[in-house]
Formats: sequence, C-alpha cells, structure tokens
Amino acid sequence: MARLVQLSEAASLGLHSMVLIAQAGHHVNVNVLSERMGASRNHLAKVLQLLVKHNFLRSVRGPNGGFVLNKPPSDITILDIYEAIEGRIDTPQCPMDKQVCPFNKCLMGGLVRDVTLQFKSYFEKQTLERFINEPQRPGD
Repeated sequence: MARLVQLSEAASLGLHSMVLIAQAGHHVNVNVLSERMGASRNHLAKVLQLLVKHNFLRSVRGPNGGFVLNKPPSDITILDIYEAIEGRIDTPQCPMDKQVCPFNKCLMGGLVRDVTLQFKSYFEKQTLERFINEPQRPGD
C-alpha cells in the first residue's frame, strides 16, 4: 500500500541518531549508534557526516571520539534535521505538480497540501530537547 507521508531510511537514521546523541550528552561512536539502531554503519556514517556539514553535529576523531551535538537540543527541531537530509519540504498545490488541471476542483480536495502542512508544522514544533526530557509513550 502506498503512503502519503514517508520517511526515507536516511531521514529515519538521522532523526533517531540525533535523539540518541542528545540523550547521551557526550561523544557517541558511530559503531555504538549503528548497533543500537540495527543500521548499516556505512550508511549511518554518511548521514552523520551530512549532519556535521549542516552544523548540527561535531565529529571528534580518536579512541574517545564520536559525534556530539554542536547546538543545544532546544535549538534543533526535527524539521531542521529532516530538511538537512531530505531537502526543503515543498507544499504543492497539486499532488501531481501539474500547472494545468482538467477539473474545476482538485480530486484530492487539497488533502496532499493539508497533510504536508500538518507534517511540516508538527516537525517544526518538536525539538530534540522534548525527546530527552519527556518520557515517550508508544505511538507518540
């Protein structure tokens, strides 16, 4: 079944690893993160380097090295992380990106635009701080 909103593996890895790093409060090695998430070390390393490039993380080499937040968790939103990995979220008027529609009214009734705006708004309100300070319930 097709999904309207979908997270890529890279976005999922980025979001989850940022929360784990924020929770740790110290340098976290890519091997530890990949084992904890059951993810490919190489894929995760590429995602983390992208987050370093966008200044969300700092990378430290050496035996006690790893990744650490480069900003306070309260200053990093889930939307920031998502867009660093996936690119800016657009809110198209037409789900098919068509300039000309053969109908007077969208068959989707603007649903794709509304869901996209809701998705973006939710991600924008969620900071990493929420995920380290609030206990999470299943389904949150």
